[in-house]
Amino acid sequence: MAMHTWFECKIRYEKLMENGMNKKVTEPYLVDALSFTEAEARIIEEMTPYITGEFTVSDIKRANYSELFMSDEDSADRWFKAKLIFITLDEKSGAEKKSSTQVLVQAADLRDSIKKLDEGMKGTMADYQIGMVSETTLMDVFPYSAEPNDKPEFSEK
Repeated sequence: MAMHTWFECKIRYEKLMENGMNKKVTEPYLVDALSFTEAEARIIEEMTPYITGEFTVSDIKRANYSELFMSDEDSADRWFKAKLIFITLDEKSGAEKKSSTQVLVQAADLRDSIKKLDEGMKGTMADYQIGMVSETTLMDVFPYSAEPNDKPEFSEK
C-alpha cells in the first residue's frame, strides 16, 4: 500500500456568485504530495483550469489522514472526517489497547459516510469503533496518480 502525505491547501480567489457579483473566497482542497513545495505546485496545476483570473495559495498545512474512502457516486459530493479507534489485546497482560487514526470519506451525507466507512473497513481483520464523524469544508481531494503516459526514468534495452 502506498503511503500518502496529505496537505490541505487554501486557495483564495474571486468567485462569481449566483447574483452576478464577484466575492473573494478562500476554499480548502486536499492534495497528495511529498513536500510543501510539491503540494503548492500540484494545487496550482489542479486549480488553474477551474479558476478564471488570479488566485493565491493562502495556506498549506499537513493533514493527518491515514486512508481515503472515495466514491464515484454523483450524490457523494461532500467529505467527512472520521476518527477510527482500533482495539488490540496486549499479548502479555491481556489488557485492551486502543489506538486511533483519522480517515476521509466521500459521501452524500452523514448516514452515507458511516455506511461507506463500514463498507471500506469490511476487509480488515482489526476490531474498530467509529469514534467521531464530522463534515469537512473540503471542496475537493486530489490524490497522486501516475499519468498513463509517464515514462519511467530508465528503460531496459
